[in-house]
Amino acid sequence: METSQREEEPQQLHNKNEEDRPRNHGSSTDRSMPLMALNHVSRLCRSVEASVEFYTTVLGFVPTCRPPTLDFDGAWLFNYGVGIHLVQQEEEDGGDLPDASLDRLDPMDNHISFQCEDMGAMEQRLKDLGVKYLRRTINEEQGSPIDQLFFNDPDGFMIEICNCENLELVPAASMSIATTPPRRSKMNRSDPASQITRS
Repeated sequence: METSQREEEPQQLHNKNEEDRPRNHGSSTDRSMPLMALNHVSRLCRSVEASVEFYTTVLGFVPTCRPPTLDFDGAWLFNYGVGIHLVQQEEEDGGDLPDASLDRLDPMDNHISFQCEDMGAMEQRLKDLGVKYLRRTINEEQGSPIDQLFFNDPDGFMIEICNCENLELVPAASMSIATTPPRRSKMNRSDPASQITRS
C-alpha cells in the first residue's frame, strides 16, 4: 500500500540518547547557533484556496512552487523574507483548527506578527477589505509607543501587524549577537488607543 509523505513523517522522529549525541569541544552556549532567519510558518486550512486569497490580497504574499514530492493539497507563499506554508486539513482531523466562528481577537492569544513600515496604510487596507481588526497602542508612558493591529485569517489564526522597531531592546545575556530591523514608521494616534473596527 502506498503511503503519503505526510503519513511517513512521524516515523522519522528522533530521540537520541546521550551517548548518540555528537560531541562538541565547547558547550552550545559558548558559540552562536548557525540559524539564519525565520523560514516559514505552516498553517492548516479548512480551504487552501480561501487562505491563498486572504494571504495574497490582505498581506501581499506571492504564490511559489512547491516540491512535487509533496503529494497532499497545499500551497506555498512567500514575501518579506518569510514563507507561509498552507496545508489542507483532512476531514478526519476536525479538531486542529481554531473555531473561526468565535470571531475573537485577544492580543494575549497565539499569533504571528509582521513588522510594518506604514501602519496607517495597513489599517486603511484592512478597512478597504472589510477585515475586522483590533487596534491598540502600548508603551506610550515609556516614550516608545508601539502600534498594533490584530486580525484573524479565514481559519481563525490571529495575525499582528506592528511597528515594534519603536521598542528599544534592553540587552540581556547574549543579546549582543541579535539584530533588529531599522526604525521607520509612526501611526496616526488621534484615534483611541485600542478599538475594534469593522468596515
